[in-house]
Amino acid sequence: MAAQKRWPERVGDVLTGWVDRLPPRLRRIVSREMAGFAILGAFTFGVDLTLLTTLRFWTPLPLAAAVSIAYVAAFALNFVLNRTVNFRSHAPAGPQAFRYGVVILGDYLITVGVSTGLAAVGLPFPIARTIASMFVAAFTYSASRWWVFRERAPEASPAAEPPTQPDELARL
Repeated sequence: MAAQKRWPERVGDVLTGWVDRLPPRLRRIVSREMAGFAILGAFTFGVDLTLLTTLRFWTPLPLAAAVSIAYVAAFALNFVLNRTVNFRSHAPAGPQAFRYGVVILGDYLITVGVSTGLAAVGLPFPIARTIASMFVAAFTYSASRWWVFRERAPEASPAAEPPTQPDELARL
């Protein structure tokens, strides 16, 4: 009997199952993880933009502060969803959260710089923020896929390694 999948894995399958029906050439480019990352990113971006818009219209916060609050909230949600639903990581969360924090710091600097810079030259802040998100999407996916949520291979213990030196073989 096959092991029952946990709910985050079932949600991930629902979100990305369509990728398996893509033509083979396209499946080599678009992985289930990439599709899941894009879907979850779009969802949390919607949360970000909604919170940003709410903060701008209902509080006296400056744009940089509103962007910062919305950004941190959305990325915290994004971390949890990508860790559990998309990358299905079972590694310790602490080191992953630290690495994700490093990625977010870089993303944050780009986001605030591009968002406020474009708003300063006259673009409406939702458009400026949308453009900023495009700059960080590729970097964030790559860093998440190959650094933050990468499953590390277990290190082999010295006792498990076969002898390779002639003197080690002689002792057997």
